[in-house]
Order: sequence, then C-alpha cells, then structure tokens
Amino acid sequence: MNIDLRGLRTALLLLLVLAWAAGVCPAQAPGTAKAAEKGSQTAKGGFKNEDEIRDKFNNWQDDPDARKWLETMGFRLEDVIEVAARKPHGEKSDVDVVVRTKTGERKEGISIKLVSSPTGFNQIDKRWLATYVRMWKIPTEAEAALKLFLGEVPPVKPGRAADRMFLTELDEEQRRAVIEFFTANKDRILRDLFRGDGPHAATWFMVAQKGGETTRWVLVRDEDAIRFFGEGKIEITRGGNLKIGRVTMQRKGGDGGRETARMLQFKINPALLFDAK
Repeated sequence: MNIDLRGLRTALLLLLVLAWAAGVCPAQAPGTAKAAEKGSQTAKGGFKNEDEIRDKFNNWQDDPDARKWLETMGFRLEDVIEVAARKPHGEKSDVDVVVRTKTGERKEGISIKLVSSPTGFNQIDKRWLATYVRMWKIPTEAEAALKLFLGEVPPVKPGRAADRMFLTELDEEQRRAVIEFFTANKDRILRDLFRGDGPHAATWFMVAQKGGETTRWVLVRDEDAIRFFGEGKIEITRGGNLKIGRVTMQRKGGDGGRETARMLQFKINPALLFDAK
C-alpha cells in the first residue's frame, strides 16, 4: 500500500511539473512564432529593389544581411560607428555606402543586379556608338562595321533584317576588325562596363535574388566580377552578336523602332555569379 502511495505521489508530482511547463511555454511561444514567421517571409520574399538594399545598410545595427555585407567588404563590426547609404542617379554604383569607423571614413560603390531567374539577362551598359568611339578610341574600320551592325548605316547586301546587318553577315575583314579591337582592349572595356570611373565608380558587385523561394546574394569586388564575366574567348556568336567572355554585345533593338533601338548594349546573366568558383 505504501508503494502505491509513493507511485501516486510521483505521478501527481509529474503532472504538476508538466502543467507548470505548459503554462510557461505559451508565454514564450508568441515571440518565437513571430520570429520564425519573419524569417520565413524574408527567405521567401527575396530583395524587392535597390531601395531595400540601401535601407538595409542604413539599418545595419539590426539587419543581419547588412552586417554580413559590411564584413564581406572588410569592415570589423566592432569598429563601425556609422553607416550612411544613398542611391546616386544614372551611375555605375546603384548604392553608395559611406562607413565611418574608429580609424576614419571609407566610401564604397555597389553595382546591384537583382535576378528572378537563373537564366535571365541584365544590362550592364548601353550607349550610342559615338560615345564608345570617343571613350575607347575605336578605329575607323571597327567603327564602320559596328555602324552596319547597329543599323546606323543601311545594309550593303540582303540579310536577316532590312534595317541592319548582323556580325555574321559582315565580310571577313570587317569581322576581324571588330574582334581585334575588342581583344586588344578587353581589360579597359570590361573595367568601364562594370566599374566605371569618377566618384560613383562601382568598387563592389552584388547579385541578389528578387523574390523566389529563398533569399540569396553574392557580393564580390569589382575586379573579381570583371575577371569572372570576362573569362573566355572574344568571338562572334551564331546569332550574329559578339561575346566577350560571358558578356554579350548586341544591338538594343525594340523601342517601337525609335532611334534608341540602334544603341549598343552589353548584357550578362548575373545569376552565373552565384556558382562562380
């Protein structure tokens, strides 16, 4: 009988402990559930736009992504006093970040490419041919070939399009002039396309996922982005455009046939950087 009473007391004590624990856990559960919900929303939503990335930098003390970005850029968080991010207009840098630390102040420009698909393309530069001729001192032979390519000069023979010629339709000498120019000036051209110059040069290159199931981003120095996207041959594609490594040069097209369709455009697939070695 005594054994049964002891067992009964043990069972009652166990029930009391379980009841007490159940009363405490609900008091913590709402906060835990809320944090988990917020994490899954961030994971699902991705980044909406450059404004959000700017705002994350400005909220660096509470934003885990911004803190990781600052560390990636070589800052020790314990040394950071203030971070001020802003969006310049029409510059290579999509977000300028000024970081004040215990040892001084440093400004970095970040070129941001938001992607929603692993196979999508994103423009890195677009200008009139005349601008590139001045920038890069494109020789007359290559300039003449590019004018045919863009439709600034009417086609000299029938081809795939009535208003322009593809590089595959140019004669051998013209094609060689284009390839030789871009081969000889590859480093300078890629630097201008990715980094630019002046006070808003992009010293960092970020690719961030826009929407989708998970949030994903990669942040590298501009020279690493240039090296990766510049890897490979300079060659004319079967479609009649030019490939500079992983960069595609093409006629802009579209625009309802307006003059701007004749601009020269350079494009990449930014998502490739996610799996870069």
